[in-house]
Amino acid sequence: MTDQDPKQAPDEQRPGSLCAPYAQIVLVEPEIPNNTGNIGRTCVTAGFGLQLVHPLGFDIDEKACRRAGLDYWPRLALSEHADLDCYERDRPRDVGIWLFTTKASKTLYEADMKPGDHLVFGRESQGLPRELIERYPERQVCIPMQPNERSLNLSTSVGIAAYEFVRKMIVSSTVQVNKNGRVL
Repeated sequence: MTDQDPKQAPDEQRPGSLCAPYAQIVLVEPEIPNNTGNIGRTCVTAGFGLQLVHPLGFDIDEKACRRAGLDYWPRLALSEHADLDCYERDRPRDVGIWLFTTKASKTLYEADMKPGDHLVFGRESQGLPRELIERYPERQVCIPMQPNERSLNLSTSVGIAAYEFVRKMIVSSTVQVNKNGRVL
């Protein structure tokens, strides 16, 4: 006999858990291990999976990546893809894809993000590959910035996007927040 409510899924099966992330953060060819470590930590705390598209600019076991992710890294729902073609082939066709680029005219606040969607970010030095951006012109979004500013740090951008996604899920009542500020 357990104290668990039979109507409530065990933690490991509830949406936002390791086995059932709300959405996926996809990093295409990330270059900086500290950013990826911080993004991994954000994914765990926000209930997202993380997908890494190779080649990476570092070894995934690199100390800086683990240090930035602290003890969150073992709880990360992590997937890796050999290259962008493999990611595209593996991505389920029934989920949305949102490409984050400074070249977009639509902001992430206008995007109709839904559970299961993939939020895709490019490498720190160059952003997303041109061919990917051209393939999905209607799925490009940006984070608003001041005129003439180049870009935000990748880890910062993912944090903004992830929590805008969570905010949209709270507003739509897809998830609730308890009295302690935790997502249910």
